[in-house]
Amino acid sequence: MKAPAYLDDDQIERLADLLDQRAVPYKGFNLEALDGYLSALAVGPQQPAPEQWQPPVWGGKEPRWNDEAEAAQVQALLLGHWNMVSARVRYSDDDLPDHLAPLLWLPEEPDDEQPDELDVGRDWAFGFFRGVELNEAAWDKWLDDNDWIDEIFGLFDRLASGEVLAEDPTAPATPISYRERLEIVASLPGMLADLHHHRIEALTPREPLRRAETPDRNEPCPCGSGKKYKKCHGA
Repeated sequence: MKAPAYLDDDQIERLADLLDQRAVPYKGFNLEALDGYLSALAVGPQQPAPEQWQPPVWGGKEPRWNDEAEAAQVQALLLGHWNMVSARVRYSDDDLPDHLAPLLWLPEEPDDEQPDELDVGRDWAFGFFRGVELNEAAWDKWLDDNDWIDEIFGLFDRLASGEVLAEDPTAPATPISYRERLEIVASLPGMLADLHHHRIEALTPREPLRRAETPDRNEPCPCGSGKKYKKCHGA
C-alpha cells in the first residue's frame, strides 16, 4: 500500500483509532503526540530511519497485526503522516494549506472563552520533546549556539508543563492560561518553518574560501605586464 502525500479525514480518524487501541495503553503516542514527535524529527539535526523512530510510537515494540494487509495499511498511515509533517514545515503561519495543519485537539469553538485547565497542546509538546530525545546531543549543540531555538523550546515547555517559569529560579512558576496556550499553538507552523530553514542551512555544504596563491617574487606578474612580480604588484 503506497503512503499518501498527506492524510485525509478518514485516514486521520483511522490512525487515531489505531493509536488509541494499540499504542496509548502501552505508553505509546496518541495522534497529537505523534504529530509533535514527527515534527521534531522533520526539523531536527538528523532524520532517523523508520525502524528507529517507529518503535517508540507504540510504546517500545510494534504490535502484532492481524495480517500483512493490516500491517501494510498501518505502515502507509504512519508514512503518510510523516509525509504530511515534512511538507508542513516548509510553510509559515500565513501560507500553510489547511490540509497540512498540525493535528492536535482544540475545542469546537477555540476562540470562545475556555477554562484555563484545558491543556491544549500538551500532548503535542510532549511528543516533540520525545522526538528531540532521539538526537539529544545534536539538539543540545543547536540550543547552545542559537538563543532563538532555546526560546522556541521555552514555549513548547510551557505547553508541556502548563507553567511559565519566573526569571528568578527561586520564585514559583505561573500557570499558563488557555489563551496563552492558544497563541503558542497558532504560532507552531511559523516556528517549525524557522527550524526547518535552520536545518537546511546547517546541512548545506559550504565551499571554503581559498586565498589566491602569491607568485614567487622572481616570477612574471600575473597582471600580464611582463615585469617580474617583485617589480610590479609585489613591489
